[in-house]
Formats: sequence, structure tokens, C-alpha cells
Amino acid sequence: MRRVQRAVNDEFVRVGREAGEDVSHHLEEVRPLIDHYGYAAVFVAIFIEGVGIPAPGQTLLIAGAVLAARGELSFLGLMLIAFLAASSGTIAGFAVGRYGGQKVLARFASASRLASLDRAFARFGTSVVLLGRFVDGARQLHAIAAGALGMTPRTFLPWTVAGAVLWTGFWGGGVYWLRRHFAVVDHIYRRVGPVAAIGIVALVVIALLWLVRGRKAPAASA
Repeated sequence: MRRVQRAVNDEFVRVGREAGEDVSHHLEEVRPLIDHYGYAAVFVAIFIEGVGIPAPGQTLLIAGAVLAARGELSFLGLMLIAFLAASSGTIAGFAVGRYGGQKVLARFASASRLASLDRAFARFGTSVVLLGRFVDGARQLHAIAAGALGMTPRTFLPWTVAGAVLWTGFWGGGVYWLRRHFAVVDHIYRRVGPVAAIGIVALVVIALLWLVRGRKAPAASA
């Protein structure tokens, strides 16, 4: 039993060491951006992710929290900037989906299948908006999808603000307060995250193919 316990402890130490290296890697990746542009780099990267453009927003938030823990950045300033960027970015992404995405979907998808997708999103969409930013792929696309699939601003706004609070608190506050222990969470996330991202992309592709085939089917039968 002691031998098993010792093996478990050794494995935890090993993972913790690797996780610490992972967090340090986050910092090294984006340190030049923070050195040159400071909080503006954090804001811009997180904001444009909300609009649907891939950017190192989460990496910059983690790196900023590491620097804040070292006293090189203001923790409260970092958290406020990240929250405002996360909220405003997804609101902009929602507007893109609402005023542009709906027209695109209407052109390529049949009305019946689009209505089915709207109903499915009405059922599960709030969970997607609340938690979607924790997964690569969904973080960039969930706000556009919410706008394109008919979620109302009255529903979207409180859920996206709540999601911004959770995401900012988890990655910014978690790294700042837990530091080494949180590195284990980051280590696990970096192993699971790519799989989840591939799953999200696959679901989006399947949904788009399903919508397009629904558009072609009536034309073929006619």
C-alpha cells in the first residue's frame, strides 16, 4: 500500500513539474507582446477571439496572471481589462452573427432545417454561451452562432457576461491565487483541450453539411 501511495505521490510531483513548465511556456510565448503593448495586448487578443478570429487571448490572460503574481502587472487591472474584452468581444461577435450570419445561413440552408437548428440552440444555447469560451473553437464561434441562430439580445447578454466572469476568474484568478497547484489544472487542460476543439470543429462541419444538404434535397426532388 505504501509503495502504491509513493508511486501516486511521485506521479503527482512529476505532473506538477511538467505543469509548471507548461505555465512558464505560456509566459515565454507571449512575453514580447506584453512587454511591448502591456494591457492593450491582452484586451485586443481577447476581444478579437470573441469576434471569431483566432488569437492567443487565453494564453495572454494566463501569462498576465503569472506576471501579476510576480508584481509586474496590476492584478485588478488585468482582471478588469480581461473581463471587458471578453464581454465586449462576444457582444461584437453576436452582432456579426445576428446581422450577417443569419443572411448567410438563410441563403445556404433550407428553412425547415434552419428552424430545427434554431430550436435546438434555443434549448441548449445558454449553456453554450456560458461555457463555450472554455473550449478552443467554441470560444471563437459561440457568440456568432448565438446571433445567427436567433438567440435574443435579452437572453444573450446576461449569459455572456456571466461566462466572461467565470472564464476570467478561472484563468486569471486561478493562476494568480493558486499558482503552482493551478498549473496541474492547466496541464490537464492542455491535454484535453485539443480533443475538445476537434470535436467542436467536427460538430460545426456536420451541422453545416446537414443544412446545405437540406437546401439541395428539395431542388433535386423538384
